[in-house]
Amino acid sequence: MEPYYYSKMNKVQQAAYHAIRQGLLEISDSIQIPGMEAEELYNVFFRLRLDHPEIFWATGYKYKYYPDSPNFIFIPEYLFDKNKIKEHQKALKSRVEKLVRPVKDKSEWEKEKYVHDFICANVHYDKLKKSYSHEIIGPLGQGVGVCEGIAKSVKVLCDALGIWCMIAVCGNNPEKGIKYRHTWNIVRIGGNYYHLDATFDNTLGNDKKEIRYDYFNLDDKSIFRDHEPLIAPAPKCEEGDHFYYKEKKLSFTKTEDVYRRALQTAKKGRVFTFHWRGGYLTKAVLEELLELIQKAGKEKQKNARISLNWPQAVLRFDYVEDHGEVEPEVVVEEANEGEKE
Repeated sequence: MEPYYYSKMNKVQQAAYHAIRQGLLEISDSIQIPGMEAEELYNVFFRLRLDHPEIFWATGYKYKYYPDSPNFIFIPEYLFDKNKIKEHQKALKSRVEKLVRPVKDKSEWEKEKYVHDFICANVHYDKLKKSYSHEIIGPLGQGVGVCEGIAKSVKVLCDALGIWCMIAVCGNNPEKGIKYRHTWNIVRIGGNYYHLDATFDNTLGNDKKEIRYDYFNLDDKSIFRDHEPLIAPAPKCEEGDHFYYKEKKLSFTKTEDVYRRALQTAKKGRVFTFHWRGGYLTKAVLEELLELIQKAGKEKQKNARISLNWPQAVLRFDYVEDHGEVEPEVVVEEANEGEKE
């Protein structure tokens, strides 16, 4: 399968990409490549590492050029010494093989869910941003990572399971307090493309007691409600049928369905998460839903505790014994707060 970013490059860029990749696999000290503009070379290296996150040991580079030569000498910068790289290669290869073995024969959607759930259950967002947190060695080897390392780990696991997957990157936005680029994945399931942001779901479910799926197979319209525009090309995601809550019949368009499920939740003493699909989640619609959830609790002498992911119209709630409060307790959640300062 031709790597996505490679397929968007011209012939000279592809030649440099090939040479760099081969040299990195051989852990070479220097690599001869075709000459090009500095920004162009940066993009080739940056996108090669998105196509091949299994090459986790190459974190940067320098280059030399001579006025009378059409070529550059590309000098990689490695995260570890060569012996350590080989040790980590062997350990991570074994780790990935072991992780994917239980779902080798499952459907694409089940494989994708398995990868997502592994990240959400086993990886902690690393606010200290250690150097290896940006590579697969962080999430898969140490159980910590930032969005870049998490997206790379998702791709490596999807690649091992035969699921088409790429890494998407958006810009920062200082006006909104977003200091860093954000990284997630686009997958192809059943022939259609979807956004999958395991980092955002991971930070929503940060108590690790419940895995969230607010960002599991979103279309373009939904993802860009709280993601910045992409800085590199990506396939359009125009279909929403494999969105998790829709797939699991937890995406409602009628208020009576919300009330019915709220009654069941109050009776059984569980946590319930659902997606609202009955038009825009305006303040008026939200107030109506909150009233119904609270009303269902009152019938069982309980008060609702509600958390809200407003951009994605996802509500999560449970009930506690009624201590006389009138208003339901509502917490507005903010996914991936680690990316904001």
